[in-house]
Amino acid sequence: RPPGNHLLCYNRTALKNALACLVILPRFLVAAFMLWCLDFLCVRRRVLFHLRSEEEEEDEDPPLCISDSSRMFSWESLKAVFHGHKLDWMKSARLGHDAPNSAVVPLAEPKRRRVLDFARAQRPLAFQRLVLQYADVADALVIYIEEAHPSDGWISSDAPYQIRKHRSLEERLSAARLMAREAPGCAIVADSMENSTNSAYGAYFDRLYIVQDGKVVYQGGRGPEGYRISELRHWLDQYRARLRDAVIRV
Repeated sequence: RPPGNHLLCYNRTALKNALACLVILPRFLVAAFMLWCLDFLCVRRRVLFHLRSEEEEEDEDPPLCISDSSRMFSWESLKAVFHGHKLDWMKSARLGHDAPNSAVVPLAEPKRRRVLDFARAQRPLAFQRLVLQYADVADALVIYIEEAHPSDGWISSDAPYQIRKHRSLEERLSAARLMAREAPGCAIVADSMENSTNSAYGAYFDRLYIVQDGKVVYQGGRGPEGYRISELRHWLDQYRARLRDAVIRV
């Protein structure tokens, strides 16, 4: 590649990153203020009580759990939140558009594959293990990305395992195998060390998607607050009903 083209590509990337920082700055500042407030236990308990009261109607959605010992406002937490906002703004996955076919690594065979390799015909591919209950109409895939609360970063005292930031693919695969114990029978893969899937889908901290015929047909909100299993189930229930109606009409 000629030096001039390389410089032009670099400038575009730098400009895009600068624009992303400007766009997400207001949201980031609001999030930072909320984290600071949550370090006051009286505020934290009141907020969590309010959120749990709202979530009682949708009891399958995971509750937001924060122990009293977890520190919310720190340099590491601010870096993590900013990283999540930036990935969300810069993601290429958009509702109704082509689904990014990013690289992933199966646990059993550390050989790169692509996300859409796991999609079959016209069946929806949902990135969540709940879809095992909908195996008659959809396929499930869980993609393990970078740690949201690594032991050497924004550590969480609520985490069942203390896992450091992945320094190699083998470390990431080993951590993903811990997840596989909790979801037997579900296809689980790991993101590449370039974090290509996390970047393409804006998945940090966690996120739900449904892909069908190479298109994003459902895009959940950013986790943890936007992680709504009830929405995923509602989409799949409606899809199953449409299939049933089509069979009846035939």
